[in-house]
Amino acid sequence: MAAQQQQQQQRKRQQRPHEAEEREELDERVVHLARTAKVVKGGRRFAFRAVVVVGDNNGSVGVGVGKAREVPEAIRKGGERARRNMRKIPMLGSTIPHEIVADYSAAKVLLKPASPGTGVIAGGGVRAVVEAAGIKDILTKSMGSANILNVVRATYKGLTSLKDPAAEAQRRGKPVESVMPFWSRNAN
Repeated sequence: MAAQQQQQQQRKRQQRPHEAEEREELDERVVHLARTAKVVKGGRRFAFRAVVVVGDNNGSVGVGVGKAREVPEAIRKGGERARRNMRKIPMLGSTIPHEIVADYSAAKVLLKPASPGTGVIAGGGVRAVVEAAGIKDILTKSMGSANILNVVRATYKGLTSLKDPAAEAQRRGKPVESVMPFWSRNAN
């Protein structure tokens, strides 16, 4: 029994360096830190909420929220949740395949594909999610609420609900070129 436990501990130790390498490859950004106060008998008790975005700069992105009494612990928890929530998003070169308007609560975000060389035209929370996903050319507009957490979640929702051009063309019974942006048609 003790020998089995030792073997398991050795396996865990061998796996840890690999996990550290994997974490280094991911782009982790703290988008927002909020301090909340709970009034108790002795005064105020502070807690922190961290909104963290994690991406591989290659089409995968995740969003996580961590809450704790200390800032580093909140960031760590947010990063773990973001890694757990990572999703692959369809990309068309360095942009997204089609325009989409996504909303989360009162936040509304417009994401539009852009021709190569445009860059990322986005503000705070939207920019963090889009850059972590590895999108190089995109036009965005944040409408509605300016609450950073809801804007980040709306952007994430929009990116995860994008459709792959090949699958969409097959569903419609059309050639792939007809569902792609005009600048990508000319390139082929």
